[in-house]
Amino acid sequence: MTAAVAAGHPATVEAGVEILEAGGSAADVAVAASLASCVAETLMTGLLGGGHAIYYEAASGRAENLDCFVVMPGLGAERREGELLELDVPFGAELIHYAVGIASCGVPGVPAGLDELWRRHGRLEWPRLVAPALRLAGSGAELTPAHASCLQMLAPVMTMNEGARIYSPQGTLLPAGSRLEQPGLVRALELVADEGAASTYTGSIARALLGLMEERGGLVTAADLEAYEAEWSEPIAVDYLGACFHTRGGLSGLPETLPRVPPLAGLEEGERAVRLARLLEGSGGDRLGDTTNITVVDGDGNACVLTTSLGLGSGDFLPGLDLHLNSMLGEADLIRGALEPGDRMDSMMAPSVVLRDGAMELAIGAAGGTRLRSALIEVAAGVLDEGLPAGEAVGRPRLHAADGRVQLEPGFSNATIAALEQNGFEVRVWPAQHHFFGGVSLVTPNDAAGDPRRSGAAARVPSPTR
Repeated sequence: MTAAVAAGHPATVEAGVEILEAGGSAADVAVAASLASCVAETLMTGLLGGGHAIYYEAASGRAENLDCFVVMPGLGAERREGELLELDVPFGAELIHYAVGIASCGVPGVPAGLDELWRRHGRLEWPRLVAPALRLAGSGAELTPAHASCLQMLAPVMTMNEGARIYSPQGTLLPAGSRLEQPGLVRALELVADEGAASTYTGSIARALLGLMEERGGLVTAADLEAYEAEWSEPIAVDYLGACFHTRGGLSGLPETLPRVPPLAGLEEGERAVRLARLLEGSGGDRLGDTTNITVVDGDGNACVLTTSLGLGSGDFLPGLDLHLNSMLGEADLIRGALEPGDRMDSMMAPSVVLRDGAMELAIGAAGGTRLRSALIEVAAGVLDEGLPAGEAVGRPRLHAADGRVQLEPGFSNATIAALEQNGFEVRVWPAQHHFFGGVSLVTPNDAAGDPRRSGAAARVPSPTR
């Protein structure tokens, strides 16, 4: 087994490679890479967000899901409705409505999730896992073209309050290729290295978060933070092409959809597109999803797939620490019925591991909000059904179907467009590849790929001798 890591930013991958070369397990690599993503990919994720992971232990052949998603706040406080800031975010040719502000922030779960991964499956010392992200915070991360494009769309949120200093330091938005300077993250990561994940729940970061909640009218309480726990559970196992697809349910919809994925190998492009559009039409609308995914396989065959997100981000940053708060309570797609304080919010995230005859065949995860399921299925089918190399499966044009409309990336033929229209779909062709269509990272036993739509990257690493 060749060790590999794939993620949404080259710096995230570099952090993972460093830990792989140091002999870290898949869990160690996922932790270090995730912390690095909280520096390099702050338009997509952050330490005060939430996530889901799956961990496959090769020696036992067992896969487990880890829920470190956001929890509804308000424990120990009088029930009240927080005031949300309503705004419209330009997304392609459309304006998408969102609700942000400090009252949109739920109880964060990423630090607790990273701690659980490390304690259960890690090999290296905790400070060693924080070190790559800490160095990156000190030097600043490159703002990649995909992230710069995202910043253009998210500017109304990212430049609120303390964010203006980070993303618009001279009064204009940072361009692609510039250095993303977030000096407060150095102090934040020093606290994470010294105090561990507990810093966010009972330590220095917790005190800063609760101070901001009190100052601006947020809902997260000390009781919320103290009560938070990441939770392990059994994955849902679904047969796909004779292999066992281990994933999670909830809003992901993946366990219900996979058995209905039609055979795609050998189909003409138009027929393939029509079949996928019919299958995926109910997979959700066009809301922006700011999420990132990390996929790791170590030299022993252990795999970890970790998906994290801030939502859009609340527009509030911890003073002196440059940590952006999540906006999950303002994400309409995630609010399904009334939630009480302490209730776990649901998610569309679907980190997955595919096993065949007891061996790992694919580790895969995706970002993309309501397009996450479409992206993951199209890429997984490309590898497992159509036999494509990882990079080709991730890079080829995607489609997303919802409410009778099919969104297409450029690269589909005119005949395919005509076939979709003849089958009753309204077709919209985008002018270029776009992170609207999700961000997939995957690792196979001999290949790996990150998504160019998110400036993703991947690297394979010879296993060190331990």
